[in-house]
Amino acid sequence: MNVIRKSRNRIRNELEALPALRKFGTGWISGVAGLSLGIVALGLVIAARFPGVFSMPELGAFRTAVWFRLLEMTVLLFAFTSSVLSLLLRDSRSLGTAGVCLTMLAAALGGTGATPLLKDYTPLYLGLDYFVINVLFTGILFIPLESFFPKHSEQPLFRAEWREDLLYYLVSSMLVQILSWLSLGPSRVMVSHTSWADLRDRVAGLPLWVQVIAIMFLTDFTQYWIHRAFHRIPFLWGLHAVHHSARAMDWMAGARMHFLEIITLRGATVIPMMLLGFHSNAVGVYIFLVYLWSTFIHANIGWRFGWLERWLVTPRFHHWHHGVEDESIDVNFAIHFPILDKLFGTFHLPEERWPNGYGVGGHPVPKGYIQQFLYPFKNPKE
Repeated sequence: MNVIRKSRNRIRNELEALPALRKFGTGWISGVAGLSLGIVALGLVIAARFPGVFSMPELGAFRTAVWFRLLEMTVLLFAFTSSVLSLLLRDSRSLGTAGVCLTMLAAALGGTGATPLLKDYTPLYLGLDYFVINVLFTGILFIPLESFFPKHSEQPLFRAEWREDLLYYLVSSMLVQILSWLSLGPSRVMVSHTSWADLRDRVAGLPLWVQVIAIMFLTDFTQYWIHRAFHRIPFLWGLHAVHHSARAMDWMAGARMHFLEIITLRGATVIPMMLLGFHSNAVGVYIFLVYLWSTFIHANIGWRFGWLERWLVTPRFHHWHHGVEDESIDVNFAIHFPILDKLFGTFHLPEERWPNGYGVGGHPVPKGYIQQFLYPFKNPKE
């Protein structure tokens, strides 16, 4: 146990190394890439070996596709070569060794040829493959953007509390089935008690782009008021304060959400989509877009969008919502369209300025997933 603990601490220290030890040519970048891709490769193989336990049915359907096999092969190759390169370049071999071990274990368990070992005995599953693909996709997309166009250039990739936010990614991904079931519950009940077949047929027959834009406006209007309620009602604020407790903004910060807030927020915003009968393709496009946009507006990206910032939510707009100073309190609730904040008096976007810091005033929310989960129940009046 001590050996495992020491190895874990060495890897963590390497990931959080000083800037001078993270420069190009030191083997740090290749070590991080090798370790990360090694974890992805092992996760995909475990999900392939035990699909009834660790694989989403929607993703399991892709496993026989040629492109998915090529993706797995590419991940394995890059994980191994990056780890070996780190071993050659870096004095500390913790990252490279861990990456090689993970890659070899993934290969030993079957690699790209992994087949199921157990039958699917229940309809229940944990979304391990969803987690690794989720992190792989968003990481590949946003880490380069944050590296080349950062708002806070001094903020490292593995900034303070990065492990906490990665754990939020893991929990929400692994519990994707129960989260989806609980979130869709209210809308299913409403649909079953309404007879709007003609209206739903007409809505589903609209052009796809019209449906997507309509969904964006309807969900943003719904979420605006739900979001505002989370800032006004003490218990709901206790839940939402967990999300606001992040003291740094980047592509992982948006994942920090209390389990009950995820259910409440998703459950409310999905109601218009289900009640009005939007086509499943339009709903799928919207979910993908909002997933990307939510990650983008939390990211450490310093882009300016000029006049567009007044009409479309951007990182600077949403960063002001997370600001720690007094002028950031209860502003910028919209997720897509700032016009909602303009209409209801909560718009705040000072020219040429960003917040000086992030978090909740006084930083009352404790650190750690369990402590943050219990926080709203222990501090209902805060």
